[in-house]
Amino acid sequence: MAGIGFELRKLMQRDTLLGLMQTYTYAGIISSGPWVLSILGILVIGVMSFSVVIPDILITQFQVSVTWLIALSLILTGFVQLAFTRYTADQHFGRHDDSILPAFNGLLLYQTALSGLLGALAMIFLFPEQSVMYRLLMLSGFVVICDIWLAAIFLSSMKHYKAILVVFAIGYGIAVSAALLMRPFGLEGLLGGFVLGQFVLLIGMITLILRNYPSSKFISARFFSRKDIYFTMVGTGLFYNLGYWIDKFMFWLHPATGTQVIGPLHSSLIYDIPVFMAYLSIIPAMAVFLVKMETDFVEYYNRFYDAVREGSSLEYIETMRNEMVYIVQQGIYQIIKVQTIAALVLYIAAPAILDYLNISELYLPLLFVNLVSAGLQVVFLAVLNVFFYLDKRWETFFLTGAFVLLNGVFTAVTLALGPKFYGYGFAVALLLVNMAAFWVLNRKLDQLEFDTFMMQRGH
Repeated sequence: MAGIGFELRKLMQRDTLLGLMQTYTYAGIISSGPWVLSILGILVIGVMSFSVVIPDILITQFQVSVTWLIALSLILTGFVQLAFTRYTADQHFGRHDDSILPAFNGLLLYQTALSGLLGALAMIFLFPEQSVMYRLLMLSGFVVICDIWLAAIFLSSMKHYKAILVVFAIGYGIAVSAALLMRPFGLEGLLGGFVLGQFVLLIGMITLILRNYPSSKFISARFFSRKDIYFTMVGTGLFYNLGYWIDKFMFWLHPATGTQVIGPLHSSLIYDIPVFMAYLSIIPAMAVFLVKMETDFVEYYNRFYDAVREGSSLEYIETMRNEMVYIVQQGIYQIIKVQTIAALVLYIAAPAILDYLNISELYLPLLFVNLVSAGLQVVFLAVLNVFFYLDKRWETFFLTGAFVLLNGVFTAVTLALGPKFYGYGFAVALLLVNMAAFWVLNRKLDQLEFDTFMMQRGH
């Protein structure tokens, strides 16, 4: 549990208001920095290109193209994200660090080949009317972004949050600069600058990995062996990413809410803007989530399992278990409280923000629903992380599977019911899976000592 946990605990040890503010600010930047940089980078490129790139539709085509690249790359890599995180954690715990780099290189080769094949087929058959340069850039961008998610997941699992933020800042700084320099070339210029920045970002991440995890062997396919891969984690990673994006795809592709932008790629103006604004509100809640998980929870988690392994008294083990439960309860309560405050502030400020951006206030009801959904997703993420720490893989598999199913079904229902119900499908799906997750988590924590001792006997 090294890395970010130590950094946060050092800041919190100052026991001052300034130290507390620094802790949560640092956690907010680390937890939300990469995706905020991604969103802002795409927006800055678009906003600063309006006077140069003509017609304006080319800027929209660029932003929609990149959004689809990010969405589809996350879903494709979802198959291996969590499974590889678990693999690296197991190897690190077993002191087999020399096997981590070869496995990562093997997975990177597999992911590059798979994304390259699927991307090439898509460019050939789905974008026949687009220029060759556009298709080549989309293909290379898809492959590079897929590889970036793998490298980011790998570094995250090894607690290199600060390094990830730094390379993201450099990569997106170059992406924005290059895109602005190349904007006279239109859509291909914007996309080319973006892809160049992503390539620099990938090289930076791979360099970090090579420096921190040396090995005498360069490549290995061991990760794919049935003994080392957890298929429940494969399903969970896919389901979580698909569950997050499925309602967006449905709004994009529905004739009443979506608009065709370039080739088969659609967007939904009525849905995309409220979703983007809502997800900016989760930064404070993400900071609370990271602090609680990486400091208080991890401390009592380690104490509990150390006590079990070392044969401490039952009274001490129960005390540590009770502290873990208390930290989980307080953490979720604080996440809800902070997210509620952030959502209310953004909702109050929303009319002025929308007016400044020349956006209709008709978006306000949907924004409010999306603010609730964003908060529920942070809570769901927090509960899933507790399950991951407790090694409850089947529970996360079924919960994320239910998330996909419920979000798809309820979004379809709300689309059929009309504009007044837009956004409620995602919110209700998250509410139900959170309720189920709380019920399951409560049962698992109640019988944690029994499950742990039985697992120890099994080993």
